[in-house]
Amino acid sequence: MEQKTYFISADMEGVTDVTAWCETEKGEDGYEAAQTQMSKEVAAACEAILEAGHQAVVRDGHDSARNIIHGLLPRGVKLMRGWACHPGSMAAGISEKYAGALYIGYHSPAGTDGSPLAHTMDKNEIHWVKINGELASEFTLNSMYAAQMGVPSIFISGDETICRLAKEEIPEIHTVAVKECRGNSTFNIHPEDALWQIKAGVTQALKKPAPVRALSEELVLEVCLKNHQTLRSSLAHPGIRQTDESTVCYRAHSPKELNVVLSYIIG
Repeated sequence: MEQKTYFISADMEGVTDVTAWCETEKGEDGYEAAQTQMSKEVAAACEAILEAGHQAVVRDGHDSARNIIHGLLPRGVKLMRGWACHPGSMAAGISEKYAGALYIGYHSPAGTDGSPLAHTMDKNEIHWVKINGELASEFTLNSMYAAQMGVPSIFISGDETICRLAKEEIPEIHTVAVKECRGNSTFNIHPEDALWQIKAGVTQALKKPAPVRALSEELVLEVCLKNHQTLRSSLAHPGIRQTDESTVCYRAHSPKELNVVLSYIIG
């Protein structure tokens, strides 16, 4: 059997039991419990990959990108920590060499009520992001970037809304919803059940992976911003134009270009 390498992008807001912003921020109440569960959920995905005879590389994609406890991952798993000033952002490091991309702890996008922690890229700057007229999540952005590298997105875990939206974008993707959200509350499965379901879901995804998502030749990026100064500053970039008092627009021709411009907009 050919040994393959799989790429895991991990976030925290979609991890089991995580409900409030303080739980996602170092030094705040509940962070250590969220950090441990994030590490364990990533470990469950890694275990499935290793037991199938393959290799795993993990990208910590939350906040400081220094959250995952490496010692809780199986031996042999490489972990990318910190930010690399790379257009891949949460998928920085992914390349054509990977057989598939997986997403752990992902969350609902800004503009939805699917999570009390719903946001896209920057909760303080962005009301919503759309690509070609459709609301975009961090999964949307990262799976498009993976697709540009020829890498299929095969598995996602997180809240129920992001799993449903991911299925709408890539019907063949395997999903595990660890919680449902209502207002500022979350209804979570047991943390140990989450680990079991993630491992089982990844095992199935490796057997029947999703195809590489299709990409449009043109990607029309719209960003509705919370701060007018951010909007005004973004207009210095060639090609960015204002479409109403809170929204800017840009026409990109690749996910990489789109990510670079979005990073510029939010500074």
